[in-house]
Amino acid sequence: MDLNSKEIAKKIEDYREDNSCSQATLMGLCEDCDIDLETLSKLGLGFSGGIGGTFAEGTCGAITGAVMALGLLADEDDIKPMAKQLFNDFQNKYGSVKCGDISKNGEDKSPCVEVCLFAGDKVCELLKD
Repeated sequence: MDLNSKEIAKKIEDYREDNSCSQATLMGLCEDCDIDLETLSKLGLGFSGGIGGTFAEGTCGAITGAVMALGLLADEDDIKPMAKQLFNDFQNKYGSVKCGDISKNGEDKSPCVEVCLFAGDKVCELLKD
């Protein structure tokens, strides 16, 4: 599958205005899937704020949204290795995959759009291979 990373980035930015990182990333990547946006939003909601708003210990929503998108977009045999690559690349770039480390326990959401765009771009890259 070949997704246009520039189009995906625009969608993610737009969805991030009114949604969490998990929702925006999932919705931006899967807008053209067979699942409606309301359902995608609802699926991503529980992963907001590091899974249920746990921030300090929870995984960044950009990653969880991207991994859910891989589940919808990738071939079944490729999902786990792609998710692992996404996780490793994200951790290497940001030094952590924890929402709380990235957002200072939810007090500084300035990195949120950037991490969503990074995760979305990585999914596009992984699906091209």
